[in-house]
Amino acid sequence: MTKSSNRSSGKPATIHDQKLQRGEGGELHQFAEGGTPILTTAQGGPVSDDQNSLKFGARGPTVLEDFHFREKIFHFDHERIPERVVHARGYGAHGYFETYKSLAKYTRADIFQRAGEKTPAFVRFSTVAGSKGSVDLARDVRGFAVKLYTQEGNWDIVGNNIPVFFIQDAIKFPDIIHSVKPEPDRGFPQAQSAHDNFWDFISLTPESMHMIMWVMSDRALPRSFRFMEGFGVHTFRMVNAKEESTFVKFHWKPKLGLQSVIWDEAVKINGADPDFHRRDLWDAIQSGNFPEWELQLQLFDQDFADTFDFDILDPTKLIPEELLPPIPVGRLVLDRMPENFFAETEQVAFMTQNVPPGIDFSNDPLLQGRNFSYLDTQLKRLGSTNFTHLPINAPKCPFHHFQQDGHMAMRNPVGRANYQPNSWGEGPRESPQKGFRSFADVEQGPKQRIRAESFADHYSQARQFFKSQTITEQGHIANALTFELSKVENPAIRERMVAHLLNVDDSLGATVAEQLGIKDLPPSAETTIEVRDDLPPSPALSILQNGPKRFEGRKVGVLVSDGADARLLSSLASALAKEGATMEVIAPRVGGVEAAAGNWIDAKHMIGGAPSVLFDAVAVVVSEEGGQQLSNVPAARQFVADAFTHCKFIAYVDAAVPLMEKAGVSVDLDEGVHLLGSGGNVATFVQALGALRVWAREPSISL
Repeated sequence: MTKSSNRSSGKPATIHDQKLQRGEGGELHQFAEGGTPILTTAQGGPVSDDQNSLKFGARGPTVLEDFHFREKIFHFDHERIPERVVHARGYGAHGYFETYKSLAKYTRADIFQRAGEKTPAFVRFSTVAGSKGSVDLARDVRGFAVKLYTQEGNWDIVGNNIPVFFIQDAIKFPDIIHSVKPEPDRGFPQAQSAHDNFWDFISLTPESMHMIMWVMSDRALPRSFRFMEGFGVHTFRMVNAKEESTFVKFHWKPKLGLQSVIWDEAVKINGADPDFHRRDLWDAIQSGNFPEWELQLQLFDQDFADTFDFDILDPTKLIPEELLPPIPVGRLVLDRMPENFFAETEQVAFMTQNVPPGIDFSNDPLLQGRNFSYLDTQLKRLGSTNFTHLPINAPKCPFHHFQQDGHMAMRNPVGRANYQPNSWGEGPRESPQKGFRSFADVEQGPKQRIRAESFADHYSQARQFFKSQTITEQGHIANALTFELSKVENPAIRERMVAHLLNVDDSLGATVAEQLGIKDLPPSAETTIEVRDDLPPSPALSILQNGPKRFEGRKVGVLVSDGADARLLSSLASALAKEGATMEVIAPRVGGVEAAAGNWIDAKHMIGGAPSVLFDAVAVVVSEEGGQQLSNVPAARQFVADAFTHCKFIAYVDAAVPLMEKAGVSVDLDEGVHLLGSGGNVATFVQALGALRVWAREPSISL
């Protein structure tokens, strides 16, 4: 029976239970009763608790003296040479943040004092698990890290495209990442969670169940960085000039709306263009279609925190937007690519502890650990404590300090005094009025390794997330879980996961069990707190219920042949341009085709190198001869068949019917297949594209 407790089962081992045995090399090992080796530090000291960092009170801040946590994170931060341990595959762009109005009521942060002020920004998007050379569309969390170069120093909002996380305490971060990375004895799988180690850890870590629902949903397969939401994950504080505190959660809402791809599509995109997300961001900015997000804040006081159903310090929980609507406070625009990828995107250093005066931290134990850990990461990856001397990391406001020397120092204090206080009247001084001041919260309680009881409900919000999805999205989650667990070789791990899923939703657990061939359902996992089934669905958690309902920023791929109607293509391109969308032409050969009127139609792709998965919708504009010829070309048939299978809108001309039929697509099957024959039909097709997909088609398709 799986337990929700984060402590190991059985009586804790004491020094009297330990037995010393010599290994093959003559070294002594400590064993607890029963023969299980006792976990120790690298110095050999026995560890009493590897699940919880040392805190001041059950919900208090993490204590600096926690040497086991420090050693564990220190080693983890230095594991990878030379790439990042996590978020290795990233892509970034420059831009600016524009404040809508003053937020002086809530914070004294300078960035929020004046309406209309623009602050330089750099944003890095990334996958988490894969290496630098992995693919863009792995099923994974996406990093969404924003560096704001404010007039009071750099502010890093280091978040993800998912508002919750796998673990509640930073001491478990090395474990979750170790479990998802390539298994150490074989060095694979790469950029995948579909293997035994990951699901073994997850099945033994009930606090991960909410995050698992998100990662198995379409949120983990974004169509583009531009169509992706961002979250600060943790609860932070805003502190105003009167030293009054307001809790805050950060949300980045994409102007172009949310959109994802499905798994079969992602697999094929990774084969056709492993740089799909990078290319999309590059093309958008280079063409002047600058991506934009709106910063929205969930602001709440201590009274709300005290009455909320869950602990606001728990990073595996969120606050539903229907309960606490986010308030728009500014916009983020990306309008310039880096001049050099390595110098900027690779060398940028984000740290959660980088906050301006007026922004402060909560006691979220995962946030506390991140604040403690990130300096180590930068030292290892960038090779020097002077990583802030790199232009991408340097503040854009005046800065003064006494830090000196070190590897690759590019600037040092000037003058006689490099210390403070000094008698020479040289150098900067602290400012109690303008400097950063921590909120004077009152903490009490014993120093102990403990998980607050208010963190113990691991299933209720996971259930709420699942119930908030459309039937289509729920099916995708079930299929994702089935695929991932089908790659797990150990049957006990699969059964443990099904036991957890039964706590999330009976039908979900039963569906996954059936698809995995588990004949006898295991009992649901034991819980320490009864799972709530009274939480209302939150439509804000669904992608399909929050789609843009417009085709702006998307792309149509048009397959053509010699003899194609150039006027029809021009009409289609014009109609798409009015919607803020683009069109790319695919031809049987490189270069293009000759139109019916004798003019030349340039093509960006040839059919063998441009599958329909690269586009949001497709059209087939061919001559009668071209339609017949392309019906015998496997890549052309696959182009149409995949578009139909992936529930995309398809436009065609009469001459394309032979190709459509050979691809298994009936032209009158559903409302997503449109005949083009006049300007009016073009307009009807383009207008329909705002729905993005024809999800009603999916139940009839077997992927």
